[in-house]
Amino acid sequence: MIFYKETKFQETSIGRFPKEWNVVILEDICEKVRAGGTPLTSKKEYWNGDLPFVKIEDITLAGKYLTATKSFISKEGLSNSNAWLVPENSLLFAMYGSMGEVSINKIPVTTNQAILGIIPKDKDDAEFLYYWFSFFKPRWRKYAKPTTQANLTAEIVRNSMIPLPSKRERQEIAKVLGVVDSVIAKTGEVIAKTERLKKGLMQTLLTRGIGHKEFKDTEIGRIPKDWEVVKIVDACAKVKAGGTPLTSKKEYYNGDIPFVKIEDLANAQKYLKNTLITITKAGLENSSAWLVPPKSILLAMYGSIGAMAINEIPVATNQAILGIVPKEEKTDVEFIYYLLNFLTPHFARHAKQTTQANLTAEIVREFKIPIPPILEQRKIAEILSTVDKKLEFEKNEKAKLERIKQGLMDLLLTGKIRIKVN
Repeated sequence: MIFYKETKFQETSIGRFPKEWNVVILEDICEKVRAGGTPLTSKKEYWNGDLPFVKIEDITLAGKYLTATKSFISKEGLSNSNAWLVPENSLLFAMYGSMGEVSINKIPVTTNQAILGIIPKDKDDAEFLYYWFSFFKPRWRKYAKPTTQANLTAEIVRNSMIPLPSKRERQEIAKVLGVVDSVIAKTGEVIAKTERLKKGLMQTLLTRGIGHKEFKDTEIGRIPKDWEVVKIVDACAKVKAGGTPLTSKKEYYNGDIPFVKIEDLANAQKYLKNTLITITKAGLENSSAWLVPPKSILLAMYGSIGAMAINEIPVATNQAILGIVPKEEKTDVEFIYYLLNFLTPHFARHAKQTTQANLTAEIVREFKIPIPPILEQRKIAEILSTVDKKLEFEKNEKAKLERIKQGLMDLLLTGKIRIKVN
């Protein structure tokens, strides 16, 4: 395969492409471009048949190839709705919700009204069109109808412009991008396998420990005989929520104290090293915020219940976040981090059901946890940290591959770089 740089271009309404490429309307290269429909949910006989029924979430879960759906309809449901049978190797295109998401269906399917079934005249074009739509996805918003939520219509998509190299070049472009996709998929499989391993290890290590033969029944379940059951407050030096300095006081902000909000926890993954905003010493002293020392755990009480990170720097937090400072002689911060992650579903069950479910500092303080001897805590944390490092490496590799793919799509689908074909 030989690549070369293009020098002769034409300007079009959707961008700059090689002069020898055609730019056509989607409808002209398709047999059918049509939305689906949803059978009446009140008619039980229309549902749970043998016809796969695609919703937006099926496409987002599927990625490139859709091979299964969560819902099914019956032949009667098909006959009594606007749904239709989309043959395999067509494109399924989301018009709203996740606007511009696309998959190739590897099984015949029906779809709801938010999804277009697109059948190319040349069956080999499904792969090329998949990559074109993936590349063009961020640009659809420009064409969407500005309703409560921006959405496309079948008419807008039918009349969209598509760059069209020769058939052979289309195939070669799809082949190159397909190779990158297959490597990304394999990396995704490694990540999924490693996440399953981590889940299994957490279940075993955080309930049965390492090499124990004797166990005892406790109020929180069966645990090794030499483990203790204690309240979180008794295992820690401090468990306290933060507070927010008055936003109207400019002198309280843009200081040198990192200030943690929920989005910082979401961005941090395991370790928090920086924050989006900072506060001043005056902001700290004139609010309920306090300085959480490094190697503590930051736990979200509402919004994203259970989101957490270990802070590597001194921080203050808002009132939605608990600072949990372990007792160094009794608890290892890494162990407590993994234990609290493992117990997140239990936290959710204990949350107060107000407008949105939330924890309180009191609920967390009084929560009972199993505590092994400190040396065993460190061994457990070390094993789980090794798995986490593997996960981090694979996720970084996947992100790198996705950046490479994005760059290749920009070069190949606009013809900046061409593939020489005979």
